[in-house]
Amino acid sequence: MKQHVARQLKKRKRRMNRRLKRARRPRRDSGRPVLSANAIAYEVSDRTSAIAHGGLGAVHRLVLKAGLVEAIDAQLNVLKVHQPYHESDHVLNIAYNVMCGGRTLDDIELRRNDEVHLDGLGAEMIPDPTTAGDFCRRFEASHIDALMSAINDCRVRVWQQAGTELLTQRACIEADGSIVPTEGECKEGMGLSYKCVWGYHPLVISLANTGEPLFIVNRAGGRPSSEGAADYFDRAIALCRRGGFTEVLLRGDTDFSQTQHLDRWHEDGVGFVFGYNAINAMKQRADSIPTDEYEKLVRRAKRAFVEDDERRARPPSVKEEIVRNKGYKNIRLRSEEIAEFDYQPGACKRPYRVVVIRKNLTIEQGSTALFDDVRYFFYITNDREMSASEVAFSANDRCDQENLIAQLKHGVRALHAPVNTLHANWAYMVIAALAWTLKAWMALLLPVVPRWRKQHEAERREWLRMDFRTFRNAIIDIPAQILSSGRRRIWRLLAWRPQAAVLFRLLDAL
Repeated sequence: MKQHVARQLKKRKRRMNRRLKRARRPRRDSGRPVLSANAIAYEVSDRTSAIAHGGLGAVHRLVLKAGLVEAIDAQLNVLKVHQPYHESDHVLNIAYNVMCGGRTLDDIELRRNDEVHLDGLGAEMIPDPTTAGDFCRRFEASHIDALMSAINDCRVRVWQQAGTELLTQRACIEADGSIVPTEGECKEGMGLSYKCVWGYHPLVISLANTGEPLFIVNRAGGRPSSEGAADYFDRAIALCRRGGFTEVLLRGDTDFSQTQHLDRWHEDGVGFVFGYNAINAMKQRADSIPTDEYEKLVRRAKRAFVEDDERRARPPSVKEEIVRNKGYKNIRLRSEEIAEFDYQPGACKRPYRVVVIRKNLTIEQGSTALFDDVRYFFYITNDREMSASEVAFSANDRCDQENLIAQLKHGVRALHAPVNTLHANWAYMVIAALAWTLKAWMALLLPVVPRWRKQHEAERREWLRMDFRTFRNAIIDIPAQILSSGRRRIWRLLAWRPQAAVLFRLLDAL
């Protein structure tokens, strides 16, 4: 970071800290609210113009650095004539709309009529919402594969630039499906899900290490969750190995324990931890394990407390009190025990390790205990090095993919169906999810200086773990003035944010 920029940011931070410190001083009640501004008047500036999304310039700089524009235009051939837009223009137009807080294709009209937005991106104009929707409707399955391939080619370059610390980790590839409801009656390819909801049922293949969606596959609402997952698992394995990961682990719930593929993955050196259905044969095996072979399962604490750590007392549980007073049936967990055994599925030629968790439950109604119950949870794996509890915890960590899917559905709003065909909505999902991918890439490319390694790695993790709304508020939505100086297009930030110094460190790396 340039010295004068660092000085300006420190000055802004000191000024803000002094203001907050003054405000916290005890003072006499003035008799009026703190929000006391009056006589507010509006004017229109003749000379100064600004954009509300000053962090978008860093996103575009990242896109150029990763070579995403060239990759999309080289591999994606949807348009016969470029008048004037190229495929990359359409893709980035939709992704940037999401980055700026757009929730629908219609919000593109706000960017299209924002002169400063156009100046900042060096564009005379951008596609309107109708043109963006028409672009999505031109996609076939081969086009969507080409688009995902172009994004993944750039993803490999970002992983390799992120440093060896990422690639020395074990790549954890996860899969899950999610119902995308729609109220439309004429959307081609939709179906009725097992939840009796009309819509689509996309499959999301993601990398747990970075929270990136590697592949999104749109399907009719009534299709099984695991349909086509094995093929995309194979593609994700090849992608991770091409990126430099030496070890790969597949994870999924019981729908994804496709036993016909386990031998092939094991012979290929790929690890897996899948949930396994609690069928009668498995329950009988679990019941036959001697009691002394079960060990108590101790869950990891959510946070570590040191001695003399002050914390608030936990308030009483309102839900628990209502359940008890209303006499509702309640399932209370008494203890968890863990054991393991070898099991050979019918479609496999070799046995695999199965870890079983026995949950000892008490069924209550009101304040009365009705009876005790036992429930089993099974996980099949070919990993012989992890302890049984580590296998269980690894399988539970897969639940973090639910947070990613929630972000794609409600934060980015990528898992939506704004267009009228299966492939058009599939294309929109992949393009809109690119906004989340760009957020992950910005975090991965944050430089780590050895002297400040601990702090810089914490900042990288913070950016990776941020939900999309927080990311936009902290990094993207910074007012900025767009200036032209010589051959440069300068984005001058007009406000200070706590993450501004980290943003400038990223810009230096780009």
